Amino acid sequence: MAAPAQGSEGELAAALAAVPELARLLESDPYLKPFAKDFQRRYMKFHQILNNIGENEGGIDKFSRGYETFGIHRCSDGGLYCKEWAPGAEAVFLTGDFNGWNPFSYPYKKMEYGKWELHIPPKQNKSPLIPHGSKLKVVITSKSGEILYRISPWAKYVVREDGNVNYDWIYWDPEHPYKFQHSRPKKPKSLRIYESHVGISSHEGKIASYKHFTCNVLPRIKELGYNCIQLMAIMEHAYYASFGYQITSFFAASSRFGTPEELKELIDTAHSMGIVVLLDVVHSHASKNSEDGLNMFDGTDSCYFHSGPRGTHKLWDSRLFIYSSWEVLRFLLSNLRWWMEEYCFDGFRFDGVTSMLYHHHGMGQDFSGDYNEYFGLQVDEDALVYLMLANHLVHTLYPDSITIAEDVSGMPALCSPISQGGGGFDYRLAMAIPDKWIQLLKEFKDEDWNMGNIVYTLTNRRHLEKCIAYAESHDQALVGDKTLAFWLMDAEMYTNMSVLAPFTPVIDRGIQLHKMIRLITHALGGEGYLNFMGNEFGHPEWLDFPRKGNNESYHYARRQFHLTDDDLLRYKLLNNFDRDMNRLEERCGWLSAPQAYVSEKHEGNKIITFERANLLFIFNFHPSKSYTDYRVGTALPGKFKIVLDSDAAEYGGHQRLDHNTNFFSEAFEHNGRPYSLLVYIPSRVALILQNVDLPN
Repeated sequence: MAAPAQGSEGELAAALAAVPELARLLESDPYLKPFAKDFQRRYMKFHQILNNIGENEGGIDKFSRGYETFGIHRCSDGGLYCKEWAPGAEAVFLTGDFNGWNPFSYPYKKMEYGKWELHIPPKQNKSPLIPHGSKLKVVITSKSGEILYRISPWAKYVVREDGNVNYDWIYWDPEHPYKFQHSRPKKPKSLRIYESHVGISSHEGKIASYKHFTCNVLPRIKELGYNCIQLMAIMEHAYYASFGYQITSFFAASSRFGTPEELKELIDTAHSMGIVVLLDVVHSHASKNSEDGLNMFDGTDSCYFHSGPRGTHKLWDSRLFIYSSWEVLRFLLSNLRWWMEEYCFDGFRFDGVTSMLYHHHGMGQDFSGDYNEYFGLQVDEDALVYLMLANHLVHTLYPDSITIAEDVSGMPALCSPISQGGGGFDYRLAMAIPDKWIQLLKEFKDEDWNMGNIVYTLTNRRHLEKCIAYAESHDQALVGDKTLAFWLMDAEMYTNMSVLAPFTPVIDRGIQLHKMIRLITHALGGEGYLNFMGNEFGHPEWLDFPRKGNNESYHYARRQFHLTDDDLLRYKLLNNFDRDMNRLEERCGWLSAPQAYVSEKHEGNKIITFERANLLFIFNFHPSKSYTDYRVGTALPGKFKIVLDSDAAEYGGHQRLDHNTNFFSEAFEHNGRPYSLLVYIPSRVALILQNVDLPN
């Protein structure tokens, strides 16, 4: 193959020839042209690995089924087939209840490429020698002669019994596995995500169960109008307070909440409600645990991870995968497929993507948006290509699946199609938005809020790359930070949330701004919306898992949903608003509509107005000023009516607007819009007007 012509023009031509739809990406963002060679290299590397998988493994479909052979499997004759990858081991054995914990009576046979296998014949009655529920360990003899007891990286169920420090591997092969009754819902046009943690979903001071979540929380999520659940802390993690981000067993659903079959029932029930379920997947790092984790599995510091300093994340104190390794790719891609095939998850939120994308892991970096930050030697292209392979696999298996990247850096094209040289994600989290709200509440008086800066933060996203907007997620709820409700109302939430008591200035301000912040984020901030469980109704207090520092208390590791059921408390008012906001979006579809046209961001008046999905949104952030006959521009002629009003009584408002009022736009140009209408806009109010002359 001839080398491309020297100079940028030659490199650009070569890149356009190599990457099928790169021209589309460069057309939407011409500033990426100097980096065409980078996109070409990434795409060619992706393509080469995909071809290698095809030649050596029979394709990515077969390659991603590692869980069908690795670990332990019952054969049709009742025997068992066992397989592990332990390249640094001198010998491998299986032990457990079935052989009286004799460490060496069942040796594995060494194969090529660091793999080991073992065939265990059935009993005389053709039943497996290892019954369902048995405890097991893999025994590794290291090169130095050390005897190590390990849990298989492919273990499907692990438990920690009372008093034990480490988890035990349980062979999971139930006689009557759960059978899914309901098909997967179609991919929603508008994604409204309820970020959830099963363990904290009860108001009681204990770890809640999959069963509890299915029976008590799913109906609330459905009632609130969310069509997607993002489940955190499902992949097994030994340390509960890690929030599920220090994974020890990648193929095991966390046993602290119940059995694998009960998780399947949870997902099946959500599907019956038309709700899709995403897994918060952690492939960016792994727990340092060796007794019950992946670390030092074969007695070496490598195996699944980089050896030496590169294999440890200094800030997280965890191990970092070597994404260029063939068997690591098999392990991680098979892991994604396992959760989709076995549990019927509908997609993934990939955690820690920034850490994966760069050799510096984002540590000490203040990303300015300069494109040079996203290309060159600081990028870990092995990790980026793994993410491309992951998205290719997930979307090939299930075209309706959803992938979301948690990336704070803003890497261009991460959410562009792989055919354009992009990362292939469907969405990225708009992580600057919650930071902006916290900054405003912490550092500025209400009258000093900058409307232009709010709009800029909410609309500053890459064209054709979809974002999930959120006012706050689990990050803001954790101890050391505060939820928006707590920033707004703080200690008064304990004493002044009763409807029998008059509004105090603090509670009044808090309730009104809580609704406005959520609505403007929902309507202007992205192509999807996320809320962390309980924050929709202004959940009091922070989130803190039991640990030594709080005397192992569960007091803050819970969600007090019962507060919204109490008619004497104001939490239900915020809950009502969240429900009706989501239901209106379901009806009108602003999240799936093109980005909004902002016609006004008036600093003095504290007014923001914009149009999206043929709706007219009006926000008055002024703490005290109301405006009579305020002129608002619109693209549409005709009659308008109020369809959502944060000042309504059922939302804890002051009922200053008459919902029977008709607003008529006239051919009077205003703020760049051909028509305009006059509206009464009370202080601290969010309004949505709909043109009733348009067909539904």
